[in-house]
Amino acid sequence: MSSIKEYLSEDHGRCDELFAIMEDAAAKSIESAKEAYDEFAKNTERHFQMEERVMFLEFEQKTGMTQGPTAIMRHEHIQMRNLLEEMRKAIEAKDKDKFFGNSETLMILMQQHNMKEEQMLYTMAQQHLSADAERIIDMMNSMIVE
Repeated sequence: MSSIKEYLSEDHGRCDELFAIMEDAAAKSIESAKEAYDEFAKNTERHFQMEERVMFLEFEQKTGMTQGPTAIMRHEHIQMRNLLEEMRKAIEAKDKDKFFGNSETLMILMQQHNMKEEQMLYTMAQQHLSADAERIIDMMNSMIVE
């Protein structure tokens, strides 16, 4: 069984791969990017939900820290959701420049966000939640986002 840190870090990698596929599709044709965008957005939202509805709550209950790193990560999730929405609108409007402007901002924010999670929050979570890691990972695995 992997650790919470390994599990969520691997999911970051999957989302990063889908991001690259989406950008490649948009570079070829903004019209053809919708399917790749939908796949990326769905998987990214699932990742956010796994954190917000499972791991963050477990961490906060165990540590009592509700206004610390999880609050910052939730705020960044909101920023990334807003950028994803702007990218969706750009695809609908067939506005390649707007799409890539927002995707570039999203990429920078994701890189910084993922680094903070992987180097700080996931490490802290692993320290506090390792005894419950299998149960928490099972709960995250069962998440379905439509």
